[in-house]
Amino acid sequence: MLYLDHAATAPVRPEVLDAMRPFLTGVFGNPSSHHTYGEAAASALDEARSRVARMLGMRSGDVIFTSGGTESNNLAVKGIVLAALARGRRHLVVSPIEHESILESADHLRRFHGVEVAAAPVDALGRISAAGLSQTLRDDTALVAIGHANNEIGTIQDVPALAAAARSAGVPLHVDAVQSAGWLPLADLGADATAVAGHKLGTPKGIGALAVRGRVALEPLMHGGGQERGRRSGTENVAGAVALATALELADAERDEVNTRLRASTGRFIASVQALVPQASLTGDPVARLPGTASFTFAGVSGEAVLLELERRGVVSSSGSACAAGSDEPSHVLLACGVSPAVAQTSVRFTFGREALPPDLPERLAALVAEAVRAVAHH
Repeated sequence: MLYLDHAATAPVRPEVLDAMRPFLTGVFGNPSSHHTYGEAAASALDEARSRVARMLGMRSGDVIFTSGGTESNNLAVKGIVLAALARGRRHLVVSPIEHESILESADHLRRFHGVEVAAAPVDALGRISAAGLSQTLRDDTALVAIGHANNEIGTIQDVPALAAAARSAGVPLHVDAVQSAGWLPLADLGADATAVAGHKLGTPKGIGALAVRGRVALEPLMHGGGQERGRRSGTENVAGAVALATALELADAERDEVNTRLRASTGRFIASVQALVPQASLTGDPVARLPGTASFTFAGVSGEAVLLELERRGVVSSSGSACAAGSDEPSHVLLACGVSPAVAQTSVRFTFGREALPPDLPERLAALVAEAVRAVAHH
């Protein structure tokens, strides 16, 4: 089987597993315990925190370890806005193409805390302009929350420009970098908060981080023993923290080589699909996109049926966000980009991993896609 759903999750990297192993066996202490076992765990946790901070361009004390991207986005959106309510800031700006963890957090704040939620407009390629963002900002805007790269269509936002627009209005910017971590540098985005998740990078599921600059007030959502400097109580996942630091550093070291190779092979795959499948339409920005993401609509055929035909041919892919899998609703991302509901339900997303692929794979894969679409169309 050829696995092309790395945006949903990636296999655990052997190097990451090796880095974790000591903290799953001998160094098993609780980092809050004041004895030899606990202090060894606390030391490893501190080192992992510093390593993650370096990758994100933040200070060590800014990093909060979480259970993954969804928790990180919830903590950023709810935590920053709840802290701002005390200062009379009741306005939140998101975009309509965000991950559910941002959109649902915004909706929770609207329903239970009276927060006004505004949408920064996106164009047909899923891009948010700094000018469009600026027009949505108000004197009482508490936060802007934007994804660095979209999990369905792969479009990359110009975050430094968006950060400058938010900063000029005195509004903090939270960036969901769950999809871009490892693929794009994160240290110079200018964001006030950044969320990442390990399992997209080769860690086991269940570890993530939110980095929030010290000047930004954050109301904790988890209360208890005061771990993570009181911002996220609960015994820390030491092995997971080490895994996340290791995976971020590995991806950073390989980035240039991997991205160059993947951009070339994904570009060949996209061109071949467009040549072989008349109704194939690439979604997202054709240039400013994640190097391993190719997402298409196939007007007139069911995306879910194409996925089944592809799996019969040994190719595993998806119809969009894994978090929304099983939903009969068309993709909110594609609808926001102006795609009709009927066409949005024909979408299929292919997301490649970092491993080297056979040289002829892009063309072979495109031929299988063409076969699968024909089989569905003739069914």
